[in-house]
Amino acid sequence: MPLISVRVRDLAPRLLAVALFLGSGVLVHSQEAPYFVTYDHHLEEPGNLEIATWSTIGVPRDGQKLFFAPFSEFEYGVTARWTAELYLEGQATSGDGAVFTGWRLENRFKPLKREHRINPILYFEYENINEATKILKEVVGNAEISGERNADLARVHAHELEAKLILSSNFHDWNVSENFIVEKNLSKSEGFEFGYALGVSRPLSKLASGEECRFCRENFNVGAELYGGLGTTNGFGFHETAHYLAPVVSWQVSDNSSIHFSPSFGLTDVSYPILLRFGYAYEIRGFGSKVARWFGGKQ
Repeated sequence: MPLISVRVRDLAPRLLAVALFLGSGVLVHSQEAPYFVTYDHHLEEPGNLEIATWSTIGVPRDGQKLFFAPFSEFEYGVTARWTAELYLEGQATSGDGAVFTGWRLENRFKPLKREHRINPILYFEYENINEATKILKEVVGNAEISGERNADLARVHAHELEAKLILSSNFHDWNVSENFIVEKNLSKSEGFEFGYALGVSRPLSKLASGEECRFCRENFNVGAELYGGLGTTNGFGFHETAHYLAPVVSWQVSDNSSIHFSPSFGLTDVSYPILLRFGYAYEIRGFGSKVARWFGGKQ
């Protein structure tokens, strides 16, 4: 498979064209999108707990090493307009061992009660991680692929705050989502880092087959996402930034479990050539009520 690579100075008009394509028109239906990086406006149902495991395999360029970066996610619907998530992450690099890279606490808030043509979500995350992290849950700032050993990188801890403005629209069977990302490292005297993520997706079919069928078209959701860095306050823009274009697909295996897969292709010389992402999610419905009953609380 040929490697997709473009010069950074030629990237801006291409990204703008894709952004206009993804943002043209207002989309929609209430179904979870298959994105790995982009967020849409759908939150977890109140009282439900989703447990998921996600992994990223980084295919290296010459002189780099293959890495495997898994993380676990615990997503809980606190209210109809507030979802909270806890992440535990790690990574292993070929010939360099494995390390625990930290944890993250995420909160998403829906300021508007009803669904609109454009639905905003406010996202805030605290990250207690180290420099060995490679899960690439978002891409911000300027690209920096380190050649240091995991043991050395794991000693450098970082406390970071991340905010996102999530805009998501539904129209007929489609979802279109745009995320603007701002991240601040509280452990260093440096500026803010910026990034973006754009996604478009739809189910293969909205019409149920009328029979129990796990391989029917309505159980598959497909799309694409584009994401990357936008520099820092010291230099906003596309210079020395990583960008990826990724087809995405999810399969609803059962009523409360799904499988996700996405190959991401690097678009610049400072991006990883290929990122292979896959995950499995399982939802426990009514988890809050069950816990309340265990402790003798009200349902």
